[in-house]
Amino acid sequence: MARLTRAQQQQRTRAFVLAAAREEFAEYGYGPAKVDRIAERAELTRGAVYSNFPSKRALYLAVLTDLVEHADVRGPVLAPVTVADALGTFARVWLERLPLAGESEPGGRLRLRSLAGVLDGDHGRAVLAQVMRLEALLLGVALESCDVRAPRRVRLAELALTLLGGSAQLAETAPGFGDPFDVVRACEHLAGADLGDNWAPAYLPHVSPARPSAAAWQPPQGLTDEILREPVDLGADGLVTVLGAGRLAAAEEAIRSALPGEQVTIALVTGDPAETGRLVRMRILDLATCLAAVFSADVWQRIHLVLDDDGWTASALGLAEVDDETEVAVRVRDGVIAARARGRGAAYAVSLPVKPARRKTKR
Repeated sequence: MARLTRAQQQQRTRAFVLAAAREEFAEYGYGPAKVDRIAERAELTRGAVYSNFPSKRALYLAVLTDLVEHADVRGPVLAPVTVADALGTFARVWLERLPLAGESEPGGRLRLRSLAGVLDGDHGRAVLAQVMRLEALLLGVALESCDVRAPRRVRLAELALTLLGGSAQLAETAPGFGDPFDVVRACEHLAGADLGDNWAPAYLPHVSPARPSAAAWQPPQGLTDEILREPVDLGADGLVTVLGAGRLAAAEEAIRSALPGEQVTIALVTGDPAETGRLVRMRILDLATCLAAVFSADVWQRIHLVLDDDGWTASALGLAEVDDETEVAVRVRDGVIAARARGRGAAYAVSLPVKPARRKTKR
């Protein structure tokens, strides 16, 4: 039998730990679960567990991420005709996570992707709020595709996700209360609500202009579009923005500021991939699975979402370090970075006219 390489052995160890942790969390729940028992289940040492996952929180988030990564991704049976159709179908798909009758409380919470008691600090809750705003943006953009004349649908998406999130919390704390079919019908009726939705952030007129550039664009390779779960080509002209976990809501600036038909790439980065990165990945992949079951891939022809744990996109933009407040954008034209901006409103800044930078010539 061939001897395993170090990388293969580490991958095998991680798989053992994840399987044992899933059993532990499904039996005891997050709070009462013990890392020592997880190590015993995996027939490993406590140190071996911590060498792969720095904390119980990181391990729990890894289990949830593994769960959504291996979820059945199915395409839409029929493309939704109206916003109401889309909301109803999305709600039905989303509600499939509700615990089954007779399922244990810890097992039900795992199925729900519950974060109760997991995010015990202000930072974790703030990141979750940013992730949820990104989720609402993606669902809102998908809803807008049902009618190209429709106004912004992000507030509608926020309202639908609030209703669904409340259903999940009730299923966790008061199982058996409420009828999921009523929730579906309620989501359908939300489509008729007049929310006066528009996109006009007050700070946009005060955004600093982008800097012109003539640097060659060397797009990173091997990245995946997490919405479609397929490789993404970042070599096309368009807008590329890198956002830290605390600035995810700024993704809307990139999408709204792009020119018609222009490619928009949003790369999400963090300085804490073990916990913050896994939280973002789990939530986005979970939402993407639901979106794939409702909307056709054509909705995402020009929008690409990348979870860049290794910071390759950030490096391509010249960033040596990233953190949760990172916000950088560039506009690519004919293989050249034509404009770049940093800080609040960066994606909007690079969409404004910029005087081309002169290329340096040798004398």
